[in-house]
Amino acid sequence: MIHSMTGFGKASLQLPTKKITVEIKSLNSKGLDLNTRMPSVFREMELGLRNQISQRLERGKVDFSLYIEVTGEETTSKINVPVVKGYINQMKAVIPNADETELMKMAVRMPDALKTERDEIDENEWKQIQTVIDEALENIVNFRKDEGASLEKEFQLRIANIEKLMNEAVSYDAERIETVKTRLRTALDELKVNVDENRFEQELIFYLEKYDITEEKVRLGNHLNYFLETLNGTEANGRKLGFITQEMGREINTMGSKSNHSEMQKLVVMMKDELEKIKEQVLNVL
Repeated sequence: MIHSMTGFGKASLQLPTKKITVEIKSLNSKGLDLNTRMPSVFREMELGLRNQISQRLERGKVDFSLYIEVTGEETTSKINVPVVKGYINQMKAVIPNADETELMKMAVRMPDALKTERDEIDENEWKQIQTVIDEALENIVNFRKDEGASLEKEFQLRIANIEKLMNEAVSYDAERIETVKTRLRTALDELKVNVDENRFEQELIFYLEKYDITEEKVRLGNHLNYFLETLNGTEANGRKLGFITQEMGREINTMGSKSNHSEMQKLVVMMKDELEKIKEQVLNVL
């Protein structure tokens, strides 16, 4: 079963003093384009986190966000007492009779009045965060799987349409050949020249071989079957499906150039339209 590169996964966990939330979004991309957002205290864990994400998601433009919301009394910002006292003393020297409360309000707004204490990573807390990350990854993988199932149905429909149009185009082959023969015979009659019938038949066969689409039909049919087989593969196969659609396009284009028949050309245009819809969606396949 194919997986889409488009997905979303979210998971959260409430701890005694904080809430942990992980969100992962992904869109289609040629490779893995990973962007991470997390509190600076966890930056040293980023390399391992990237490896963890790449193993599960493989490809796509991925946005990973880790949010830590403090819900208790715990805080990493502290008043820088010596600095605040220094500001108050300086302002008292300028305005000796100033109100103490107003001086405090002004002092805490001054640079460096607050200091942020860098916490060390708590190993137990990180293990809990890892659990939330694993849950979010599982959710986005399931989302991609569901999207892939929808894409698979779309592909099966488009492939069936192309096969139907191809067979319909081939049904005009005998009529097309007779039309070509008649046109050539009419042209010779209008020239009012005598021709060797045996030579004419040989030249006609050689001429009609250039318009024969049997090989294109066989190869296109094989590509259609191979596409469906690849859909049922167990590995990531978006790139392979892309290559197959390129080969399908070559055969359809060749059939169009050889058709020399208005109805067949219309059917070829319809096949191209179906193929373009496949190509657009293949870009989303993992």
